[in-house]
Amino acid sequence: MLQDIIDRSKRIVCFTGAGVSTASGIPDFRGAEGLYSQEWEGLTPEMILSASFFYLHPERFFEFYRARMLYPDAKPNAAHRALYELEKAGKLRGVVTQNIDGLHKRAGNRLVYEIHGSVWENYCMDCNAFYGLEKVLNSGGIPRCERCGGVVKPWVVLYGEAPDKYTCMGACREISNCDTLIVAGTSLSVEPAASFLDYFHGKHLVVVNSEPTPADERASLVIRGDVAGVFAKTRLTAL
Repeated sequence: MLQDIIDRSKRIVCFTGAGVSTASGIPDFRGAEGLYSQEWEGLTPEMILSASFFYLHPERFFEFYRARMLYPDAKPNAAHRALYELEKAGKLRGVVTQNIDGLHKRAGNRLVYEIHGSVWENYCMDCNAFYGLEKVLNSGGIPRCERCGGVVKPWVVLYGEAPDKYTCMGACREISNCDTLIVAGTSLSVEPAASFLDYFHGKHLVVVNSEPTPADERASLVIRGDVAGVFAKTRLTAL
């Protein structure tokens, strides 16, 4: 059924979440063994990953961030590689992702809307100098700008911050223009990202996830299972 939908589609967009990256060794957030089920020195991850905590306790923020949020050695898995093949085939018109791991781009996809940012991009809060992931990894305590000494902040959306409006506009535009939307590896429990599905008015909505989602009732096809496993069995190439 999924193969038939892909074969008949001309403009596909994939909306992805943490479940796409678990096969790469990156834990999800809300599963039984997920990040949010673990406390850190008596604090929940949601507390630490908030903008207010970052500004009030930056050193503790970066201690947690380096220990729990960064997986520099993670490699794209079958799901990421399949979406790259689908883009090369000319059918995939965009990946809208809630993930900050950068694996879609590392797999080769160019049309990626990282609505929550990326750990691979960091910037000085004073002079806007750009830094890669190695700056945060190799710094002790609070990473500082080599140019002006300002704090180097990850380009990720923390709780209490709004996503980049231009990235969101681009993502919603692609979703509104596609004929098939594949929702993969996300519980659709985070706003405003989950509301992006309201822009979809195409023919086929496909949900691939291990657990039920709010989009299941309106979906043309719901597949329960591991995203990488499902995509590995599907021929994502042009006819």
